[in-house]
Amino acid sequence: MQFELNDTQRMLRDTCREFADRELVPNARTWDEEHRFPKEAVKKLGDLGLMGVAVPEEWGGAGADNVSYALAMEEISRGCASTGVIMSVNNSLYCDPVLKFGTDEQKQEWLAPFAAGEKLGCFGLTEPEAGSDAAAQKTIAVRDGDDYLITGSKNWITNGPQADAIVLFTMTDRSKGNKGITAFLLDLNSPGVTRAPADRKLGIAASGSCSLFFDNVRVPAKNLLGKEGDGFKVAMSTLDGGRIGIAAQALGIARAAFEEALAYSKERKSFDKPIASHQAISFMLADMGTELDAARLLVLRAAALKDQGVRHSTESAMAKLYASEMSHRVTHKAIQIHGGYGYSKEFDVERHYRDARITEIYEGTSEIQRIVIAASLLKG
Repeated sequence: MQFELNDTQRMLRDTCREFADRELVPNARTWDEEHRFPKEAVKKLGDLGLMGVAVPEEWGGAGADNVSYALAMEEISRGCASTGVIMSVNNSLYCDPVLKFGTDEQKQEWLAPFAAGEKLGCFGLTEPEAGSDAAAQKTIAVRDGDDYLITGSKNWITNGPQADAIVLFTMTDRSKGNKGITAFLLDLNSPGVTRAPADRKLGIAASGSCSLFFDNVRVPAKNLLGKEGDGFKVAMSTLDGGRIGIAAQALGIARAAFEEALAYSKERKSFDKPIASHQAISFMLADMGTELDAARLLVLRAAALKDQGVRHSTESAMAKLYASEMSHRVTHKAIQIHGGYGYSKEFDVERHYRDARITEIYEGTSEIQRIVIAASLLKG
């Protein structure tokens, strides 16, 4: 197994690290407190090619590989988890399925400007009564001549308040269960689309999400992403890759908390010596550092498998499961190391703790990841 990064991967990682230190770290706390979408930072991500990292240059992207994408996600999320998930959704959940399943005509219209950062995309699968069970969704698409009429709703749609377009999943034949799901590309400024006010959340507060409502929205049949009934395949393939992005986000959040706890432990003194010299603290730091490296290896393995074009469902699930739960443990310990200051808004570790929590839920809960992993192990 190759553990060394190539020159391109190192350069992209270092560019993202510098960008995070310069543009994200100084602003992330304010964006979080004000629930403010980091519009200018997202525009700069586009200028750097980070809104379509693994999209070929001919379709507006950076033309890099998925290992580079994972490295970039870790660095951007270390700087600001909200900015990280905005980037992740546009890359993994919007651009990736359009690249995989779209026609050349669709890629020209629905991919190139999004990968270039000129427009923002989102992904619409979750509904009020359909989270982990995609076949329980109630949004329907009915054929009407050369169009479809879509009626229903989606919720917790990351980028929803700001997005220009959505990869939208609907039921075209309820009797077929998962095989009755169909995906569409939809302009969110279409007549009949309503956006609810932005959600108020525990963490990633600068990342906009909202419910979306569709009232007889007319969509041309040419906007089908794949064929009618292919929606479940599109969704599951997309989430396999998306889980790599969220695992990298969780890794970045945990690394930010770890680095702050490490620095604090060297400065803070108790009993006339830095608290880092006390075994209780040094053992925490040892565990945190080990878990970070373990998570990174899982993330990079899944990304490398995706680059090789082989099935990576299990490896992506393992990466997301471990990295997200690791992030919770590491941010928890970071607060403990800071003591009372860790509970204060004056330090960033409380924000990292709140931001980490969602990584165990979205793009497949930890329980869903365990189902995917167990099914693979039992199949042999």
